[in-house]
Amino acid sequence: MVEDELALFDKSINEFWNKFKNTISDTSCQMVGLRDTYKDSIKAFAEKLSVKLKEEERMVEMFLEYQNQICRQNKLIQEKKDNLLKLFAEVKGKKQELEALTANIQDLKEEYARKKETISNANKANEERLKRLQKSADVYKDRLGLEIRKIYGDKLQFIFTNIDPKHPESPFMFSLCLNEARDYEVSDSAPHLECLEEFQENVRKTNNFSAFLANVRKAFTAMVYN
Repeated sequence: MVEDELALFDKSINEFWNKFKNTISDTSCQMVGLRDTYKDSIKAFAEKLSVKLKEEERMVEMFLEYQNQICRQNKLIQEKKDNLLKLFAEVKGKKQELEALTANIQDLKEEYARKKETISNANKANEERLKRLQKSADVYKDRLGLEIRKIYGDKLQFIFTNIDPKHPESPFMFSLCLNEARDYEVSDSAPHLECLEEFQENVRKTNNFSAFLANVRKAFTAMVYN
């Protein structure tokens, strides 16, 4: 009976041991499986992480390149803006120069018109004077033996005859012109008359040319009889 119990105990021990070994073996296999699964997961995660990092690196590179392009474009835009401002300033300066030149041209036109009008008026006045002189010359030539000739330098030469009874054809003469002030200016008397300057001042004041010629003839006549 004791032997049976020992045999039964020994059987129980063997069964327990076999179950324990099987349990340990299964647990070991499970651990190995878990380890392999963990390694595979880590590997897959590392691969995904590497791909993700590479994508982010590409994104960073693309962002930096885009940022550089923006900087280059901003620089070009600024250069074009500076050039436009410079061109605008030049155009503005040219416009001001053109306006000043236009104003100067207008001033010159107005000054030219004034001078032209002044010259025209002076020419008209001279023509009137010459007409009066010519009319007087015709009268004086017939009555006083006076001849008027136009000589060099826009001068008029007045020649009296019939002054010297002994030599009626002998000439007594002087020259006359209008100076820059448009006044009478007498010169070149032959024979010389000391009073000619006084006569010149009187005709400038009175503008009585007939009286002037009469006084000159009287002076020449007095010279003959003296």
